[in-house]
Amino acid sequence: MFNFAKKYLHLKVIERIKQPISFEMELFEKKFRLSMSSKVALLNRITHYIVNRKGKQMRPMFVFLSAKMVSNGELSERTYRGASVIELIHTATLVHDDVVDDSNHRRSFFSINALWKNKIAVLVGDFLLSKGLLVCIDNNDFDLLKIISVAVREMSEGELLQIEKARTLDITETVYYNIIRQKTATLIAACCSLGAASVKPHSKDVEILRKFGELIGMAFQIKDDLFDYGSRKIGKPTGIDIKEQKLTLPLIYTLNNCSKKDRDWIVNSIKRYNKDPKRVKEVIAFVKESGGLDYAVSKMKDFQSQALELIQHYPESKYKEALVMMVNYVIDRNK
Repeated sequence: MFNFAKKYLHLKVIERIKQPISFEMELFEKKFRLSMSSKVALLNRITHYIVNRKGKQMRPMFVFLSAKMVSNGELSERTYRGASVIELIHTATLVHDDVVDDSNHRRSFFSINALWKNKIAVLVGDFLLSKGLLVCIDNNDFDLLKIISVAVREMSEGELLQIEKARTLDITETVYYNIIRQKTATLIAACCSLGAASVKPHSKDVEILRKFGELIGMAFQIKDDLFDYGSRKIGKPTGIDIKEQKLTLPLIYTLNNCSKKDRDWIVNSIKRYNKDPKRVKEVIAFVKESGGLDYAVSKMKDFQSQALELIQHYPESKYKEALVMMVNYVIDRNK
């Protein structure tokens, strides 16, 4: 009963955030479906499967709310294209991520690679990526194309940097922030700057909203890291990051603030015993006792307050209010 109530409240928050842009989101869904169409029947079957299992669509929401906040509620056709590009690129990265991570599930459903195998999944990801870039090129939206192309480059570099560092377990807090900025925050930054650029191209709002999105993305990823230490998250069992040898902020803080003996024990546990549930639980308990979680929460809240500070000067509106709600939701969500 308690879980049902929490889920209901969580849905209510999303609906409240969506409320000022509900018409735009409905129209966007129709345009997005059209943007995925192909002459190849197999591709249409797969994209139909993807569209019908969509997530919360937070990224298009960021695009529309950012655009409306900086332009007193105005939108243009470019805003819809920006939202479509973001969702196409995001979907492409999820399809490719499932191949890289050898994951058979996505949002409690079978992943594309589980149903159609890796070869088709990689090609579908490539198709969605090219579709996203062509939405900009076909409409001469070269400023929007630049924003999204930089995001794709950054995400790829972030993933590779994380893989490189996971091999050696040699990671400082600064390197960690670089990884999550590129891997996660850059796409949310692109959402917000695309929204601003779609209505006020080449204005200072584009950079302000990019930085705003980046800070939210940093907080979002730290919140994701915290789920590994006990909070339930659908599709991600406790300790999965340790099992996959990913260094999260609570763990990095602990490694940098413990004795050499404890550090060697943690590193040895991650390198050799990462598949041992008992050892993983012991590492999680040690991180909690060492203050790793409290430190990560304080950093997450720092990013949250910096993000809110950046949009303080914009006039009060239902769009700004929804964006503030979105920032707080990122911190307070339980999945």
